[in-house]
Amino acid sequence: MITSTANAQVKELARLMKKGRARNEARVFIVEGPRMAGELFRDPDWRGRIAKVYLSESYAVKNGKEREELERTVKMEILSDAVFAHVSATKTPQGILAVVRRRTYEMADVLGPDPAHAHVLVLDDLQDPGNLGTIFRTAEAAGVTGLILSSGCVDIYNPKTVRSTMGAILRMPFLQVEDVAGTIIELKKAGIRTYAAHLGGDRIYDEADYSSGCAFLIGNEGNGLRPEVAECADQRIIIPMQGQAESLNAAVAASVLMFEVSRQRRRYPGEV
Repeated sequence: MITSTANAQVKELARLMKKGRARNEARVFIVEGPRMAGELFRDPDWRGRIAKVYLSESYAVKNGKEREELERTVKMEILSDAVFAHVSATKTPQGILAVVRRRTYEMADVLGPDPAHAHVLVLDDLQDPGNLGTIFRTAEAAGVTGLILSSGCVDIYNPKTVRSTMGAILRMPFLQVEDVAGTIIELKKAGIRTYAAHLGGDRIYDEADYSSGCAFLIGNEGNGLRPEVAECADQRIIIPMQGQAESLNAAVAASVLMFEVSRQRRRYPGEV
């Protein structure tokens, strides 16, 4: 058991937890808590990507059978409760975290098995980890086939973002791209119609037909879509609002649009 924060392993773990550059260099991310860790262990592909599991001393004592199984199947280390609290990204550590090797996706994964009915989100420079995590979680629930993130988006592997996805990061295909405009052109070539969520939209969102392949462009929380990205859309759509609200939270707006696709495709199943 490791009992010192000066331990080299602990220092590296703390660096991976706090530094995006360190995670990128190592091509890993960190999953914390028994719920998401349990998903890793149950999925053969993700289980094979676990670099190492860390347990707090008290968690190891309370969960003896789980500890024994982990010792047989993955690399594992026990940390004293104080050391685990030192490296944890949460105020109330849950006693288990895993360092996981990243999975690489291609555009074919984002478009799904039937590109003619793909349901894609393109996220342009979102900055809030909670927003991004919520969008991933909601995207899975709404039947989105995959997500595309601009390079200016908040780090999807930020521990707060990972927690906010509630496990969806392990199941939702996604790409991070430098050239968003070029990627939108690629989507169009695949037969995907693109819609910019925009305050200057000329059509109410629920008037469009999303029964075939579609992609929504969602912009930054404060500034919306960059002009060069919005210009790539086939159509600009707007969510009408009452009262004095000027705009919706990015995750809320994305949710409204995603579930409109879900609603239409349930209503007209023969067209999907």
